[in-house]
Amino acid sequence: MEQLGGCLCGAVRYRVTAAPLWVTVCFCQFCQRATGSQGMIEPIFEIGSFDVSDGKARVYTHVSSGSGKNVYVHFCGDCGTKTHLTFERWPDRLGVYSGTFDDPSWFEMSPANTKYIFLDSAARGTMVPAGYNTFARHAAENDGTPITPSVLSEMLHMR
Repeated sequence: MEQLGGCLCGAVRYRVTAAPLWVTVCFCQFCQRATGSQGMIEPIFEIGSFDVSDGKARVYTHVSSGSGKNVYVHFCGDCGTKTHLTFERWPDRLGVYSGTFDDPSWFEMSPANTKYIFLDSAARGTMVPAGYNTFARHAAENDGTPITPSVLSEMLHMR
């Protein structure tokens, strides 16, 4: 399985060769600012299944306000499109800005593999479907200990 993606101008192209480990839908302020929208859909992959196939992305280093660890934002130096993220906290994983895939809906998003995080920062009008794991903030403590999710019995509409 190979899926392709890239930046707006086409100077940076990438490919993934595996399905995501899971999908995170995040509404933290970082994701809101990084995307200019309500949040980000971020499929998470093992780093070895991702490859920049054309061009060279630039990297902006951001210190996470949650973990205090570096988040590396990879972007096109020509058009500015953010394509993916790597993490000091999880050096073996990588997140992709889902809208940069050539087919942004190729991966599954189901209650079994998708979580919604940082609901306490979600913008007014955000909708979260019933049956998915949700978290007020992160899904794990800084030391990696999982946090027990809430599962909504009906759709949540942030007002």
